[in-house]
Amino acid sequence: MLPKRMFITPLLITAMLGVGSGCSNIPKVKSDEAGAALGTVKREPNVVKSIENLKDGYDLIVVGTDPEGITAAVSAARNGLQTLLIDTRNRQLLGGLMTVGWLNSVDMNWDRTSSSLPGQEQDYFNKGIFTEWYKKTEGHSFDVTTAANAFDDLVRNEKNIDLYMKASSVEPIVKKEGTNSLVEGLTVTKPDGSKQKVIAKAIVDATQDADVAAASGASFTIGREDLGDEKSRMAVTAVFRLKNIDDKAWSLIAKRLNGDNDSNTGVSKMSAWGYGNEMKDYVPVDKERAKMRGLNIGRQLDGTILINALQIFGIDGLNPQSVKEGMDIANKELPNVVNYLKKFEEFKNIELSGVAPELYVRETRHMNGLYRLNVIDLLENRDQWDRIAFGSYPADIQRTSPTDNGAVVVDPLKYAVPFRSIVPNNVDGILVVGRSASYDTLAHGSARVIPVGMAEGQAAGAAVKLAVEQGVNFRTMADSKPLIAELQKRLNDQGMDLKPYKTEQQSYMKHKEYAGLKAAVYLGLAVGSYNNEAFKLDNPSNAQRIVNEMIIIKKKYKQYFAGDPSAAVKNVNEPTKQVLTLQQACYTIALGVGLHTTVENAQADLVNKGLLNQTTIALIGDPNKLKDGDVFMMLKDTVEKLSGFTFK
Repeated sequence: MLPKRMFITPLLITAMLGVGSGCSNIPKVKSDEAGAALGTVKREPNVVKSIENLKDGYDLIVVGTDPEGITAAVSAARNGLQTLLIDTRNRQLLGGLMTVGWLNSVDMNWDRTSSSLPGQEQDYFNKGIFTEWYKKTEGHSFDVTTAANAFDDLVRNEKNIDLYMKASSVEPIVKKEGTNSLVEGLTVTKPDGSKQKVIAKAIVDATQDADVAAASGASFTIGREDLGDEKSRMAVTAVFRLKNIDDKAWSLIAKRLNGDNDSNTGVSKMSAWGYGNEMKDYVPVDKERAKMRGLNIGRQLDGTILINALQIFGIDGLNPQSVKEGMDIANKELPNVVNYLKKFEEFKNIELSGVAPELYVRETRHMNGLYRLNVIDLLENRDQWDRIAFGSYPADIQRTSPTDNGAVVVDPLKYAVPFRSIVPNNVDGILVVGRSASYDTLAHGSARVIPVGMAEGQAAGAAVKLAVEQGVNFRTMADSKPLIAELQKRLNDQGMDLKPYKTEQQSYMKHKEYAGLKAAVYLGLAVGSYNNEAFKLDNPSNAQRIVNEMIIIKKKYKQYFAGDPSAAVKNVNEPTKQVLTLQQACYTIALGVGLHTTVENAQADLVNKGLLNQTTIALIGDPNKLKDGDVFMMLKDTVEKLSGFTFK
């Protein structure tokens, strides 16, 4: 979930960027309305009923009972497929992260291309089964029991679904076909230790980490590996619950947040977001591993609240021992958090009432599918011919360490997720939906949200039906425009809205040096913040900034940038205050790529080696005062020449 705070980007070290709220489209309400009596309703979640005996075969097996998996199973069942929905995490509820992880607010894909009536909720993308579930809840922030029962209702109403929550583990049955693999089913380990082979025509991997696809041989990058930062990944969060927040206390929360002129704060009847300034003074017990951000607060019908704000660093979501360590850190930190919050009037009576049974892990694997959704797709609001979902959530890159404050890389209006992004590039018989689908790290910051994953799940269920009918595998389907058109027609008939679209060209795309911005965003050198207001290509650069940018590039392209760009400012006094000249920029780039040259000769050496284009030099308005756009264009030339990659 997106934080409500101000922060600086770690990607562009010298730029100070103010960012707003991922909930900026949610209308604020008056304090008395937000604090209106909610009442206290204590309910028990539905008892989830698993089957006792597995069949030997199904049309489809869906692994994982997070929202994406539930949607895939429901979609398949409605398309007439005998479906097994199976889980291995010893859960008692359906809904995974949203219910067992207590992440009780949905990061919505609001449709900012349409208008809404005053006081009404903005329209959103990705309808279909997501909307069916959404309408059964309190809205974008919900009671977790309501959400769990809504998921249970969806599954329980489908006679073609066998639900099995008792599996200790599953292992894919894989048939090798040359360099490729075909998944033919699962070997299920039952609670008593016995194993059963279950054959299926297809598998949908809806586990959070694409565990089945990985075990089948599908390839992935891990964390920020594609940016050259192999060991780094976004913080995990332990959502915690507080009691003794009555209607009066909620009114005080509303009064504080509505009285705050900060656009990053807000409150509704079921949720509140803010306290960014208030939490800045919080001192963690473990300063190296934990940090609090602004509070995302979700109200529950039993009189408690859930808070998503505690960030924990250095956790490997693929390692059970590391995940346990994350929970241990949270349990040691939270009493200190509660004591800190008690100094505020609205929280003076609070008590810690629990920690979510599952950790909120944001990032592990990123699949290498037939298409990797990338940040330029978001930057340009691109449609895809094989669209199965739409995204519009800000590309929210959470902190990766206590000294890093995260960044909103780009704030898209609307982009399409292609069918190819749920199809592995080297394994047949399996589709991957959810946050571990085929997205680059920066695009994943937006596409990882639940509504996108649920739309992918609905598409996956329908795609299996079509593939079975046509006798084709998913890679063949992904290459067939007639088959994809038929899939889209069926999905539209089933409540989705997957029409082609065009968005208005954004102002930054009209800049003469926009090609440089594309490269800079892709490489992690530039961030747009909310509404992309921080894309300022005409801002002056400086001698230190280009060094920082070269260091970031070097992480990704180590083999091409063997030199030391910082040597270019070794004798420069206060380089952050020195206006960047063309001569100094060329010298920095030349040293970064390992050329032996001088300040005077660097430009000619770069041009002669094809590392700097004359057309780029011609765009520079003042060689004695380079702007960010000028530098981005120069860096684009160098990276493209050395790597052979073109920023399209």
